[in-house]
Amino acid sequence: MRYDEQDRESKNVEDRRGQGGGGFGFPGGRGIQIPIGGGGMSLTTMLIIGAVMLLFGLNPLDLLRGGSPGAFPDVPQMPRSEAGRPTQTSQKTPFDIPGLPGGQGSSPGGAAQKSPAGNDEMGTFIKRVLADTEDVWTRVFQSFGKSYKEPRLVLFSRATQTACGVGQSAMGPFYCPLDQKIYVDLVFYEELKRRFQAPGDFAQAYVIAHEVGHHVQTILGIADKVQELKSRNPRLANQIQVRMELQADCLAGVWANLNHQLNNRLQPGDIEEGLNAASAIGDDMIQKKTQGHVVPDAFTHGSSAQRVRWFKKGFENGKMQVCDTFNADDV
Repeated sequence: MRYDEQDRESKNVEDRRGQGGGGFGFPGGRGIQIPIGGGGMSLTTMLIIGAVMLLFGLNPLDLLRGGSPGAFPDVPQMPRSEAGRPTQTSQKTPFDIPGLPGGQGSSPGGAAQKSPAGNDEMGTFIKRVLADTEDVWTRVFQSFGKSYKEPRLVLFSRATQTACGVGQSAMGPFYCPLDQKIYVDLVFYEELKRRFQAPGDFAQAYVIAHEVGHHVQTILGIADKVQELKSRNPRLANQIQVRMELQADCLAGVWANLNHQLNNRLQPGDIEEGLNAASAIGDDMIQKKTQGHVVPDAFTHGSSAQRVRWFKKGFENGKMQVCDTFNADDV
């Protein structure tokens, strides 16, 4: 990836190194437990998720090329007041869904906490990738008249306290929706490189982009709908969770596409690194390495082929609406 000294570093980083659920799918995590399910998804499930996915009837590429919310003629626009904020209306629009980001603006960034390891090369790289996710998703949310609330990213060593419980390195990078923070122990990247043969800077960026995808799902209200569906359909909880994880992979692909258009980041071989990482951390590959056999009913993130397919689909299209994993007949 192309970065230099002039590129912005996100201020939304807390450095907790040396001070000692959902995740990326490595064994050993102790986040929210997902019941094992079976069978197909119910019509009710599809209808509820389908309503949420109306939000993805957008093409954020137009905005990145200099467009505006008015550039999407197929999407009903929210009336605006003289101050430019949405006004109340009785007309139903794709945005009439609880949990959408409001007009409160982004969360305050604040300075990153300092530590002896705070100025290392990897930490700087993570800050620049996070800054790129802020740039892209802020513009995408602006395209449908909403504010993007930036997540914070916590760098930690071995274990750290989160609103979702104690976060541990064994979980791999993970996102906690209760405090809207991403947690990363950088030793994960050595594991990704050596044990799973998925090296490269874009492989590392893909991991961050996937977790940011979970943040996008949270502030759009998708995560709440998914949790509600899983509690009402515990027998299908695993299948619902897999679809949520694959959507985050797809959103990571969308981000990679739009980020390159906005910031010209990609270099030859970068996308191959991302696809290799997606393949290396599929549930089937991890199960083979850790237990010697594959149990599809125990999948929570999707197979290698599924993760590669959805990341690739998001990247090749660069449009959020292609990430409707919940209504896809075959994930």
